[in-house]
Amino acid sequence: MCSRFELNARPRDLARHFGLDELPDGFTGGEIRPTDPVLAVDYAGAHVLRWGLSVEWDRKPLINARAETLAEKKTFQPLLESRCLVPATAYFEWRRDGRTRLKNRIATADGEVFSFAGLTDGERLTIVTCAPLASIAHIHNRMPVILTAEAEAAWADPALSFTEVCRWLDPDAGPELDAEEDTPPPPRQPDLFG
Repeated sequence: MCSRFELNARPRDLARHFGLDELPDGFTGGEIRPTDPVLAVDYAGAHVLRWGLSVEWDRKPLINARAETLAEKKTFQPLLESRCLVPATAYFEWRRDGRTRLKNRIATADGEVFSFAGLTDGERLTIVTCAPLASIAHIHNRMPVILTAEAEAAWADPALSFTEVCRWLDPDAGPELDAEEDTPPPPRQPDLFG
């Protein structure tokens, strides 16, 4: 997955979608980058957490965790029961075309608010990734796990173990996605009369 996503939704739409009475202050809206304070939702409500786990063996924060190896990695094993939802309206990925990188905005086909599957240490979070849907595989070989409404309820439920909810980490369990690619500006032509 890329290192950027978007949250462009009215507070009342977020509150309604996640069944919240109120939202905390201080989370980033618009285009979100690693280490930004982001909105996270779990069984206890909404919180503001930093995007990217801090680990002693890497100076860069861990912004993503591969779904296929979560249960095997010592970094993520303690977090498997500390799951959260990361609200979003889209994410961004760059497709390579030779030397050119073309930015794609990827969102659910219905254009509504959705959530990524996240893991948290209580202060920071990482977003779980999986293989891409066939419809966007030409853009990148990974995508964030996007949860359906049913999967959101299960993922955030602390009464369910990781083994009971890991089936939602399959990309085919999520919603359909649409990608919109930025069109690069035409090359500038030199002034022939200057």
